[in-house]
Amino acid sequence: MNQKNDTRSRGPRRSSGGAPNRSRSGGGRPAPVSSAYEAGMRFALENGFKRPATAAVEFKRSRSGGGSRGPRRDGGSSRGGFGGGDRGSRGSSRGGGRSGGRNYQEMNVDLSKLVNKATAPAEVEVYTPTHAFADFAVDERLKANIANKGYTTPTPIQDQSIPYVLAGKDVVGLANTGTGKTASFLIPLIDKVLKFRALGKDERVLVMVPTRELAIQIEEEFFGFAKGLGIASVTCVGGANIVPQIRVLKRNPAFVIGTPGRLKDLMERRELNLSNFGTVVLDEADRMLDMGFIEDMRFIMSKMRAERHTLFFSATMSRDIERLIGDFLTDPVQVRVKTRETSHTIDQDVVQVHHSQKFDKLVEILKQDSFEKVLVFGRTKHGVERLAKDLRSAGIRSDSIHGNKTHSARQKALIAFKRGDVRVLTATDVAARGLDISGVSHVINYDLPSTYEDYTHRIGRTGRAGKTGQALTFIP
Repeated sequence: MNQKNDTRSRGPRRSSGGAPNRSRSGGGRPAPVSSAYEAGMRFALENGFKRPATAAVEFKRSRSGGGSRGPRRDGGSSRGGFGGGDRGSRGSSRGGGRSGGRNYQEMNVDLSKLVNKATAPAEVEVYTPTHAFADFAVDERLKANIANKGYTTPTPIQDQSIPYVLAGKDVVGLANTGTGKTASFLIPLIDKVLKFRALGKDERVLVMVPTRELAIQIEEEFFGFAKGLGIASVTCVGGANIVPQIRVLKRNPAFVIGTPGRLKDLMERRELNLSNFGTVVLDEADRMLDMGFIEDMRFIMSKMRAERHTLFFSATMSRDIERLIGDFLTDPVQVRVKTRETSHTIDQDVVQVHHSQKFDKLVEILKQDSFEKVLVFGRTKHGVERLAKDLRSAGIRSDSIHGNKTHSARQKALIAFKRGDVRVLTATDVAARGLDISGVSHVINYDLPSTYEDYTHRIGRTGRAGKTGQALTFIP
């Protein structure tokens, strides 16, 4: 960083009315920091002014949690800007200090992981499934619905996991995002409900997911597979009116799809009794851990039958995930189809640009005709909201999705983006996991994510269904 910009970012700490530097102790007691200084610093950071490199090093070394790092993360929560589920502002189980400056530095250092040319289809090893959907031993009406949705050849995770689920085995499915995990559990579990009904028994299924959007997407898939089968579902998510959810729950739908916070709320209101649920799916379990839902997950699972059928899907296998598997599953079959960290269909590159010029560069890029349907990721809720407004002012049709928006507003923005009514959707990491938005031509990391894992899930929104996509990452 040049001296001019360094001086500008240090401005609030000069003796002419600014607050003293709290990160460097000169031996005396630091002066109190005024609310005007804090507000000014937040405004500066959210509008592209970067802290001096020396301060970043000090933050990296600090072990005091959210204290000195707070303004960099929109209020000090390590995950607060992401707004992923119905408790988007709660802290991550990773702690306040782990996902701030340190991971930001790691992303900057290994630029080779952010640059990659998409592999030509002819150079990619083609997976040969051992089944066709018509081969699976499922209800013929369900097979007809599968065919009507255009499903003929299973993806690797579907091909390998569906037979085990049909056999009643606990399954741990490890696969990259966008590999068809939803169908790999919906198809056999719908068939399971039908078979139980033929025997005069009532089987109910709980599907637990980290975000509202993923829950709604799963229900949409469910509607297609369960059409005309007389099987009902309800989606229970925060940010939406709880009264209609309670009304549907009273009808005992076979499938309950929800986020941990809302499910726990319904249980505490005694509107959801899980003692008669024999099957549970934990989808995107690693994301639920990241969002701090571990205790809610344990509480919910403790209220289910001890003998149950459990399906567990995750993109990663950490020690925390291994512990959950040991606690929740019985003699599980592991299906691992992850082959690489990022999809071979994504062309990745970096754009080196100074913070003060980021917005102008973004507008310049988005005005190119090839950028047809673009997801732009930012770090904070306020930042992506402001970015969408600024893009509209620049003549670019855009909308935003983040945790501060109501459930209906988020759905409206997603629908507009899917239909092409807006060309650019700015988002926090709430949109990085699970969402299946077809035809995304580009993903732009306007702000770096906190971890490389989050990066892979962001860019996984493009290059889907065999199409090539492009991911660009802005770096200073």
